Amino acid sequence: MDRGAALRAVHSPCPRGGRPYAGGMYARRRRAYFLLMGGCLFLFVSAWSFVRLFSVEAAVALCVVAMVIPPVAAMVANRRGPDDRWWDDPSGDPKSDEWWDELDGKRRHED
Repeated sequence: MDRGAALRAVHSPCPRGGRPYAGGMYARRRRAYFLLMGGCLFLFVSAWSFVRLFSVEAAVALCVVAMVIPPVAAMVANRRGPDDRWWDDPSGDPKSDEWWDELDGKRRHED
């Protein structure tokens, strides 16, 4: 094993030696979550800071919209892409992993 392969094995972001950590995907989800939650906070604070001075009904409407955003943000942050294998990450058993890959259509079993 060359030095580069040894360093990659030691500093592998995947604890079980499977697929590498998809940091970009998680960063995108985290960014979307914080944007949604920031929008929620902005709506709530603006509703009772200055919108209420013009219309209490509009302030209440803004609060209702802000109330809906946190569950949506949680769903966005926990969403999985179609190519993400999260329910059957490689288990370490080659036969089982091959069987799951065949079921997922990722690898065709050739007879």
